[in-house]
Amino acid sequence: MADVTSLLRRWTLGEQEALGALVPAVYLELRKLARRELRRERGGHTLQATALVHEAFLRLVPQQHKDWQNREHFFAVCAQLMRQVLVDHARRRQARKRDAGELRIGLEEVDADAGGAASGPRAGIEMLDLDRALTELATIDATRARIVEMRYFAGMTVREIGVVTRRPEWDVKKDWLLARTWLRRYLKEAP
Repeated sequence: MADVTSLLRRWTLGEQEALGALVPAVYLELRKLARRELRRERGGHTLQATALVHEAFLRLVPQQHKDWQNREHFFAVCAQLMRQVLVDHARRRQARKRDAGELRIGLEEVDADAGGAASGPRAGIEMLDLDRALTELATIDATRARIVEMRYFAGMTVREIGVVTRRPEWDVKKDWLLARTWLRRYLKEAP
């Protein structure tokens, strides 16, 4: 497998061949993230893992000149892009049917100590409600909102988030727990 960090740096410098090598180097991992994310959704979701990855990648390509730090940074950005794709999909669906009921998710699915998430649908919250909550959290504490994105949408471990944010693991873990608590309270009290 090609070194993702060096491919990102080469792509940033304008080497289009690096993008061609980057896609197969990260594609399987992105599909795995997308499948896990879509398992959280209720059955019958119309967006497939392949489409989620492709949509996220289409949004990624214009960011060629981004200052990629490393592999973890790349996947953190991909997590933000997957969130945007899922939220846009929910908005379109809601506009068509006035019911985004199939887009329910649960913060409990992400284990606070491990890097992964439990599989299978659970009673949860609407994707659009989570997006509003994360947007509100970002106005209060942008770092904690980013940590939620990286944990929830990319399934990154506390260690990986520490690398991306250049912060100690204990600090990331504390912020993850505080952000999750804040989100639960916000979502419970939201109309």
